[in-house]
Amino acid sequence: MMPFTELCELPRLLRRPAVRDLAWALLSPALLSAPPCPQRHPLAGSAWAADPQRLEGWLRALDADDQPLRDWLAKLTSRRLGLYYEGLWQFALTHAPGVELLASNLAIRANGRTLGELDILMRDAQGTHHLELAIKLYLGPTEENGRDPAHWLGPGCHDRLGTKLAHVAGHQLPMSADAQSRAALAAVGVEQVRAHLWLGGYLFYPWPGHAEPPQGANPRHLRGRWVRRSAWGVVREERWQPLARHAWLAPARVEPGECWTVQQFGNWLEQRDEHAPAQLLVRLEHHADGAWQEAERVFLVADSWPHLPQRLP
Repeated sequence: MMPFTELCELPRLLRRPAVRDLAWALLSPALLSAPPCPQRHPLAGSAWAADPQRLEGWLRALDADDQPLRDWLAKLTSRRLGLYYEGLWQFALTHAPGVELLASNLAIRANGRTLGELDILMRDAQGTHHLELAIKLYLGPTEENGRDPAHWLGPGCHDRLGTKLAHVAGHQLPMSADAQSRAALAAVGVEQVRAHLWLGGYLFYPWPGHAEPPQGANPRHLRGRWVRRSAWGVVREERWQPLARHAWLAPARVEPGECWTVQQFGNWLEQRDEHAPAQLLVRLEHHADGAWQEAERVFLVADSWPHLPQRLP
């Protein structure tokens, strides 16, 4: 399922943020090893899969000169995390040897209305594929054992792992086989496709507390912890700081002049509203090259999470 396990540490070795995110998207493990629908790594049929060192060389060259990637990302119409993740994959599939990107975000319409979009249509040595891509971060339950994917919530409480999987399996993947999709597929030279999901991201476990991984979880999935504000307590000397949403993909790398002091983080924590939305924090450790590298990540949530008060517009 994952053809590049030997390169899993590469994102940490790169310096440029967008290239680290690109490497993370391509090399990080899927959240689930047994989702309720077919799953396939988008590069499984590429020449890179047969020669991972070739992919490493491409990523290192981009780290030396990331202008092509920056030019590509500048065309994105939104900085939403999901669209950023899709944009990184589109760039990779455009450059992957042995892969032909036929279409991205292909709209499916019927009777003048849009029924949905197909994230990726591509062709490789193994056939023609419809891929749905998703990047998700879910927080585990404290009152249930965690096995039911429905009990894993997004940090904003609007999304559940179980709901997402049901939507992908029941609506998004079958769409490319529907009669309404035939015209759109024919326009890009495709008659039939095989539909697959690729779901990346992190699972966050309660701290303190315990939750089992959701059913079907990949044993190698990326993980963090989440903690309520009143339970927050760390070693005084630890370096923590918040991560902006657009930086939630690859492990954080912070240059020396941008690393918060213990006092800076303490002041930020003290001034934080008790009902503030969930915030992703990273603990940083000093690296041999002078930068600070992420050692772990934690979502800090309000004491009332997930039952947050409604805010007036």
